[in-house]
Amino acid sequence: MAATATLQVLAEPTRHAILELLRQGERPVGELVAHLRLSQPAVSKHLRVLKDAGLVEARPDAQRRLYRIRPEPLLELDAWLAGYRELWTTHLDRLEEHLDRRRQT
Repeated sequence: MAATATLQVLAEPTRHAILELLRQGERPVGELVAHLRLSQPAVSKHLRVLKDAGLVEARPDAQRRLYRIRPEPLLELDAWLAGYRELWTTHLDRLEEHLDRRRQT
């Protein structure tokens, strides 16, 4: 999945919140429902979108399914953002140099 498509999936606040909860470790749907205060069908719908985007995966555990983050799409997003970080770093370095010159005068 392209980085921009990953960003589109994560732009939805509930899906972003689910990913934040899963950063702490895998969780069953019931825990996500309790934390998000949404219905089980609503959380399942968002999990399906995250799963289709490759951002999460589920594994069976007795009668329930545990969801966890798949880091690969996030690594792709990080690689895509690297160019922008470099751009900002360059601009911030220039700003720092400019401010240093002004302080010296």
